[in-house]
Amino acid sequence: QVRLLESGGGLVLAGDSLRLSCTVSGRAFSQFAMGWFRQTPGKEREFVAAINRIGITVYADSVKDRFTIFRDNNKNAVYLQMNNLKPEDTAVYYCAADRIIQSAPANTDGPVYDHWGQGTQVTVSS
Repeated sequence: QVRLLESGGGLVLAGDSLRLSCTVSGRAFSQFAMGWFRQTPGKEREFVAAINRIGITVYADSVKDRFTIFRDNNKNAVYLQMNNLKPEDTAVYYCAADRIIQSAPANTDGPVYDHWGQGTQVTVSS
């Protein structure tokens, strides 16, 4: 069974940085593309960033140039470095795993992902 565990959320001021971490257990991490999504109450879950098996990344326009996703296959972990945070980044952030073939691009569509973490709250105060 695949388990994902996020950490690193918290309360910060606008302009601050945070790094979210997600560790994966239960199956070969390298077989997965990894994504980060976020959700606020009353809104649809939205795509933030994803990275495929060979390190190719894709970002939502709202976070491009501020957020960076990267993975460490030796640690079975994916990270989301978030810089210059804005109040509109406030949300529960979820990591997700999608088993894909070697060079396939990472998906930006949440329902495609097979496994999800429990989420970590990020609150950005102005």
